[in-house]
Amino acid sequence: MKLLMAYLKMHHKSLLLILSASLIFCAVFALYGLPLTAVGYASLLSLCVAAVWAGIDFLHFFRKHKLLLSLTREIQFGLGGLPPAQTLMEQDYQQLLTALYQYTAQLATNCDRFQTEMMNYCTMWAHQIKTPIAAMHILLQADDSENCAALQDSLFKIEEYVQMVLSYSRLSSDTTDFVLKHYELDNIVRQAIHKYAPLFIRRKIHLHFTPTGFSVLTDEKWLLFVIEQILSNSMKYTHAGGSVDIYLENGVTLVIADTGIGIAPEDLPRIGQKGFTGYNGRTDKKSTGLGLYLCRRTLDKLSHTFAITSAVGQGTKVKIGLNSRNMRFE
Repeated sequence: MKLLMAYLKMHHKSLLLILSASLIFCAVFALYGLPLTAVGYASLLSLCVAAVWAGIDFLHFFRKHKLLLSLTREIQFGLGGLPPAQTLMEQDYQQLLTALYQYTAQLATNCDRFQTEMMNYCTMWAHQIKTPIAAMHILLQADDSENCAALQDSLFKIEEYVQMVLSYSRLSSDTTDFVLKHYELDNIVRQAIHKYAPLFIRRKIHLHFTPTGFSVLTDEKWLLFVIEQILSNSMKYTHAGGSVDIYLENGVTLVIADTGIGIAPEDLPRIGQKGFTGYNGRTDKKSTGLGLYLCRRTLDKLSHTFAITSAVGQGTKVKIGLNSRNMRFE
């Protein structure tokens, strides 16, 4: 019915013209006093011819409508399947669509090229910056000045940012170097703890880890990256004397809980969105909003879940569901 109404609306001018001509035809017959039988017979023949013509035309209209709908679902493959233009107006519309499609395709090509160049540059920069970072580590190991600890903390942050750039570029690429196997969760967590242990000690934050004895199907490097990002956030927003607890909940959920400043309720729904820093990030002035965004994307690719509960002034709990679905492993 909707399609029929659309057809009638498209041809309403023609229908009005036919109706007007019919009325004039009947009026002339009446003025000349011609028999009504002849008028009725002529009108019936005209109506039958018009009905057949309208039916055939509606069938063409219906087929063209279905074809255009199918082309809409396959627009990414081009405009080659457009039906032949039957009028000058249809030809003009098709030329307009072709020009618009070509312009859009060129924009997409330029955008892809620019993004690829930027990703290649960021990856190259991240790898090249590792050399001066390694040199600074060596120099700081031989430095026993009072500023050495602060310099080491700053260098550690630089390494984190470099790792974040590399992870962002890899996650944004078409292929990601996932190696899915069963790993001991405790070994992955201990690697993250070992990396951040000096900072926990210097900042006087207590760390409690309850061994899980859990074997998880995941990618070790990427899950380690997520745990490191969460530990970094916990340490950033936990004051001296506070604590961070790591344990397994319900047998499949890794929990990292801190006693930090917490997250405002209005910020919780947007945590993990790209570039969102929330109230804490605006206060800190140094947050990028990329850390938890990368965590969420990574866990999604690993088929793990990610959830945060928090209360202002009481701390934050990050829960990583380690169930894996629809994944093949070595």
